[in-house]
Amino acid sequence: MGNTKNHVWESLDAGEQVRRFQEMFASSPSFSALLQGPDHRFVLTNPAYQQLIGHREVIGLPVREAVPEVQHQGFFELLDNVYASGEAFVGKDMEITLQRSAGGPTETRYLDFVYQPIKDQAGNVAAIFVEGVDITDRHVSEAALRTSEARLRELNADLERQVIQRAQARGLTWKLSPDLLGALNAKGYFETANPAWESVLGWTEEEVLSMSIFELLHPDDLEHTRAGFELTQIGQPALRFANRYRCKNGDHRWISWIGIPEDGYVYCTGRDITAERTAEAELAAARDALRQSHKMEAIGQLTGGIAHDFNNLLTGIIGSLDIVRRRMAAGRLDEIPRFMAAATNAAQRAGALTHRLLAFARRQSLDTRPNDINRLVANMEDLLHRTLGEHIELKCTLAPDLWTAFTDTNQFENAVLNLAINARDAMLDGGHLTIETANARLDAAYAAEQDEVAPGDYVVIVVSDTGSGMPADVMAKAIDPFFTTKPAGQGTGLGLSMVYGFAKQTGGHLRIYSEVGQGTTVKLYLPRALQDAVVLEKPAEDVPRGQGETILIVEDDATVRLILADVLEELGYHVLLATDARPAIPILQSDRRIDLMVSDVMLPHINGRKLAEIARASRPGLKVLFVTGYAESATVRSDFLDPGMDMMTKPFALDDLGAKVRAMIER
Repeated sequence: MGNTKNHVWESLDAGEQVRRFQEMFASSPSFSALLQGPDHRFVLTNPAYQQLIGHREVIGLPVREAVPEVQHQGFFELLDNVYASGEAFVGKDMEITLQRSAGGPTETRYLDFVYQPIKDQAGNVAAIFVEGVDITDRHVSEAALRTSEARLRELNADLERQVIQRAQARGLTWKLSPDLLGALNAKGYFETANPAWESVLGWTEEEVLSMSIFELLHPDDLEHTRAGFELTQIGQPALRFANRYRCKNGDHRWISWIGIPEDGYVYCTGRDITAERTAEAELAAARDALRQSHKMEAIGQLTGGIAHDFNNLLTGIIGSLDIVRRRMAAGRLDEIPRFMAAATNAAQRAGALTHRLLAFARRQSLDTRPNDINRLVANMEDLLHRTLGEHIELKCTLAPDLWTAFTDTNQFENAVLNLAINARDAMLDGGHLTIETANARLDAAYAAEQDEVAPGDYVVIVVSDTGSGMPADVMAKAIDPFFTTKPAGQGTGLGLSMVYGFAKQTGGHLRIYSEVGQGTTVKLYLPRALQDAVVLEKPAEDVPRGQGETILIVEDDATVRLILADVLEELGYHVLLATDARPAIPILQSDRRIDLMVSDVMLPHINGRKLAEIARASRPGLKVLFVTGYAESATVRSDFLDPGMDMMTKPFALDDLGAKVRAMIER
């Protein structure tokens, strides 16, 4: 279009010129526009021109108003010169800045174009025809090519120098390297060996080349080295492959190898890591010794605490029974109830102590079920008020939309009570205790920073006091068993350790925040339950009696067996006895009537759970009550018990046993 003769246009009127332009514009792949008048108003633009300037509405607008972003680049002045002089302008590889979307960023484009004046019959310029091509992609490619060519010339210029320098460096590296270097052939012999072989292992180059690598290896490393060597023969590199090589003096040193297979050889470099391996072994031994020391320290603290508390309790039991025997011999029966009560109280405290120890060790038998935590806390308020005393104000803030939580009701109540007692003892001059409940979501980032915490939904119980708080060194030991800051005889040191063990065993979490003089906050997280809360019925106060039903008792402890039999016979049941599974199985497989089996979990030969499976093979509907002092497999009852089974943890009150037996038989 730049070579169109002016006299062609002179023979056409303006309407015909517009019609011709419209036809050409519609089909032209070049961008084109017709500008009219001294202010260069847009008359026509083709689709290519609209694409170039971003499809803005420009018809009827002066060019300076339509595309203002190019005004500083001289393009408007070029148009003015063409209009004034009547001479065409040809631009090659011209850089222009355009804003191709409203409010968007400007971008640089490169154009080849022509400004062609269109004259009227009098010879005056009436319009300017603009035509061109967007060469931005070609411009960028050519610039990149020029940069690449320049870089290639630079690399070529350095190539000869690099070859010379590397050849020199290779020779020096071979001689001076402290690492073992060499080329290993397919038969397992080194065909080259650098001087480091002699300085590290004592073997000369000739000696290295005369021996297979398998002659130099420590016997314990032969098998895995042979396997690694075979992998290199199928093209797999060896990276940080460690084994022991024999020195000339008979010692062995650890060598870490990198072997790269190429052209039938494995090119090897081996670094002496004997010092590192020795240091690692010494560090591992020191860590093991430290762990063992900490373990023995913990065991010493634990056994010392157990011995102290149990000896006190046993003294109370044995002493009370001795006095009862003396009073009975002297006929002074009126004083017997007081000492019997003392012995019972000491025995119950011993049972509570074992439960706390099992809770700390996460081995107590838990009856976890969906629970309404708000209901449990509300039911404890009267007990907590009595425990705290009048000098401490209790406030319970319970979330109205609280989720249900998986927990053991009794152990949860014990945990809250322990936290309240700890708070009370930290507020000797009075203060405030706040118990709050809330829903909480622990994300993966938080869980990764904590001890054995799974991300997910939890119900959190927050117990906060305004007491004395704990310094950092006390905080570090707060959950250790038998650690206490209370005076002798005023605390076992098992409160927080029990709460911590209970939280972990239920799949929950415990966090303690404390500052000296500012008080302490304990957060107990319990896993969310998606089911509705299960409310258990309270047992009747009067112990229900039997109606002649038959109960099989399987218990290896003679005293416990005697007591169980006596109380159940007294309640009106017919009792069969077995010391373990062996005499029990024939009874179970007989035709004798058995309404309930009461069995210890930990029995010799065959445990109680396995015995129940054997019993149900011949008596599918047999009900089973397990009684246990401790059984690791029974720590989570829902995993241990099948329908028709239940469990009681020793020690238990005999009235509770009678109520449980009656409930199971009638169930």
